[in-house]
Amino acid sequence: MVQSQAEDVDGYLAGVPEARKAALIRLRELCRTELQGFTEVMAYGMPAYERDGTSEVAFASQKQYISVYLLRSDVREAFAERLAGHDMGKGCLRFRRPENIDFALLRDLLAATAAGPGDVC
Repeated sequence: MVQSQAEDVDGYLAGVPEARKAALIRLRELCRTELQGFTEVMAYGMPAYERDGTSEVAFASQKQYISVYLLRSDVREAFAERLAGHDMGKGCLRFRRPENIDFALLRDLLAATAAGPGDVC
């Protein structure tokens, strides 16, 4: 994992590759819109969104892809059918090309996360 030394999300975004910057800014805006009541922080060198001190969503510009960390197993399970066919790790969704990011799916995942608390992996 590529960890940033940025102290805040603005600093993080200033340091990402230009080819990914617009997609990451859009992703941040989506998180800020959908995750009402969450706090935006830097955790483990990447932007994260916490509720009651626990990170539930994060994203990062990795060497080969953009990762969206979906730390709620209940949300991932509820969206299993829509996530099928996507490049997934245990708790992350990976997009190798910024233009392939499914922002509609991400909006729905974020809204489901915001709808109520759940267990984080």
